[in-house]
Amino acid sequence: MEDEDAFVRLTHPFRQELLAHCYRMMGSFQDAEDLVQETYVRAWRSYHDFEGRSSTRLWLYRIATNVCLTALDHHSRRLLPSGLGPPSDDPDHPLSVLERSAWLQPLPGSPGDATDPAVIVGSRDSVRLALIAALQHLPAKQRVALILRDVLAWRATEVAELLGTTSAAVNSLVQRARVHLQRVSPTEDGPADIPEPSLRALLDKYIAAFENADVNALVGALRDDVALEMPPNVEWFSGRTAVVRFLERNVFAGPGLARLVPTTANGQPAVAIYWRASDGSYRPHALQVLTITPAGISHVVSFNDPELFPAFALADELVPGPPR
Repeated sequence: MEDEDAFVRLTHPFRQELLAHCYRMMGSFQDAEDLVQETYVRAWRSYHDFEGRSSTRLWLYRIATNVCLTALDHHSRRLLPSGLGPPSDDPDHPLSVLERSAWLQPLPGSPGDATDPAVIVGSRDSVRLALIAALQHLPAKQRVALILRDVLAWRATEVAELLGTTSAAVNSLVQRARVHLQRVSPTEDGPADIPEPSLRALLDKYIAAFENADVNALVGALRDDVALEMPPNVEWFSGRTAVVRFLERNVFAGPGLARLVPTTANGQPAVAIYWRASDGSYRPHALQVLTITPAGISHVVSFNDPELFPAFALADELVPGPPR
């Protein structure tokens, strides 16, 4: 019991950053939670052999990374619709659906621990949705090498030891990963580029537009080049005209049908959308992760999966009330 208490005191402070690490690797919050649990099981089994020969953090990250590498051998990549093909040019065409396991998942909140540099390839937050989506395109070892070197600031020799290779091979993996990321992940503006009052005003404008089914207000909140993705739907749309047309014809059925609750996902502004049921209450419908820039909202990823709500500590029902 004394050993167990000592183990918990030693390892518990690292749980949240390990969750973010496993999420970067897997692109799934649920998978990351399972793998962190497996990491702690393995750490406990090897606790008596640890003897403090390295830092606790390094020891746990080594275990977590190996757990993720094993998992990646049995998991397909999790992507967003934009990773599968070009945008749809027909907002009126029926949407097609892929199974839930194929898609990237959002990460609740904003983990960003003080020891984890917030910069990776192009000075972007290491859990921002666009970057996590781009990481999923990398082969497993490139993904590991890039995350360990550019996010966690490991030395090449430490990564080489974990991967069973040389420092030169690690540097080559990282270089190839950086080139690939620059190709598949364009630089995005984000909350750091916009003052908090302006960000809040844009978010409120977007929420009001949805709750009131106000197309003109929506147009004013979106950037010209806005993109809309809606997993599990394969189709996605690019450009304000196509996005507004899709929402106007398929979502905006009338004022008061939707209620939106602000939250945070991947360190970005997000909204939980509740849809009015026949009894007048509002039930979970979708969780949208937003990229908000000084010129307006540039990217909306709408995860149309009510099962995500509990992970974000969101209510399972809202009482009736007027739109904003």
